[in-house]
Amino acid sequence: MNQLGNLEETILLLVMIMDRPYGYALAQEYKEQTGQSISISAIHTVLMRLEKKGLIASSMEGATVERGGRRKRICSPTEEGREMVMALRANRMKLWGQIPGIE
Repeated sequence: MNQLGNLEETILLLVMIMDRPYGYALAQEYKEQTGQSISISAIHTVLMRLEKKGLIASSMEGATVERGGRRKRICSPTEEGREMVMALRANRMKLWGQIPGIE
């Protein structure tokens, strides 16, 4: 199983909960969910790492007038990405369950 850093895990989770995740939308969702800002270049770096690890796939969407003729890369989780998230969740729940006094 691939190792994920905290930011990679967070971005992977955001890709999974969003309808059509792409760089700018992910940066906005990240700020909404965490209260912290993140640059679009940082988002793109993480997305490239996740794709290289086989946890997400991406495809280019057609250019639009609203985007000044630019295209956007839409991401989606792969089956391996979904399995990774489930394994991370199970491991975290196991650890949380071992803390005395926390239910």
